[in-house]
Amino acid sequence: MGIQFEEIGQRLRAHRLGRGLTAGQIAETIGVSRAAVYRLEKGELVKIETLERLSELLDVSLPSLLGVGVEYYSNAVSFFERMRQLEEQSFHVLGNFSPISFLLLSEDYMGHLKRMLLEAAPEDHEQRGAAIEHIEAVLGILRERRASAARRKIPVVSVVGASDIERFLRIGLISRFDLSLQEVKERRRAARQEVERLADLVERQPIGVQIGVVEEAPPSQTFQVFERDQGTSVTLSPYRLGDQPNISAGIAMVTSASEAVRLFKETISRQWERAHKGQHAADILRSILARTPT
Repeated sequence: MGIQFEEIGQRLRAHRLGRGLTAGQIAETIGVSRAAVYRLEKGELVKIETLERLSELLDVSLPSLLGVGVEYYSNAVSFFERMRQLEEQSFHVLGNFSPISFLLLSEDYMGHLKRMLLEAAPEDHEQRGAAIEHIEAVLGILRERRASAARRKIPVVSVVGASDIERFLRIGLISRFDLSLQEVKERRRAARQEVERLADLVERQPIGVQIGVVEEAPPSQTFQVFERDQGTSVTLSPYRLGDQPNISAGIAMVTSASEAVRLFKETISRQWERAHKGQHAADILRSILARTPT
């Protein structure tokens, strides 16, 4: 496969956003115009010398920028921007999620997620300010992802684990354990609303949404397979958007390597074959709801 300059540009944009740099700042540092930076991000032919300067500035390896092997992301903003790009190009998305695909959560969930992330932010004034900026940047990209997915109606195949759903209900939408009993109850109710919504989706089976529930423990890795005309990519992420969310620590990966794509597609296919679907899956979710405390 030849070099995909458009994808190089997309990776540049993702890493630039993750570093919190503007196109103007990049341009000034490497000695080009701001317009040239935007052209690079749109996939204009890039000189290797320019890429080398950019990789040094963005603290990312040249092979990662080129998409050779594996792309690594130590910043949630960069990674979620890359996911947004992949989703916009995909005609099919398959995933193993913990506990629920972000694209299948309600609009209200964005408010819950922001509250959880702010609760986990450092108390120190200077560190908290930087953390809040990071949170807002992540939420902005997540809103774009949701809007794009709703507009394009990308078919999503999602496998969820019954044990993950039960943990989600029992813990509730919290990021720390020192909340009042009343607050914990409210957060559990919010989690219940999301699982009730999921059960309704499973039962109704709207066009483009396929959800399976597995009762045995699913793989602990959160991964997605993006099927695109340009080829299939796999993402693995330590970042969590459910209970006890994490957008601050870990290394996410993106790869289009044929062996990785094959192995992850086989994994999701085996889970899908074993998963309960339709009314049976909805009944499992409702039985979990019935036995968990409110």
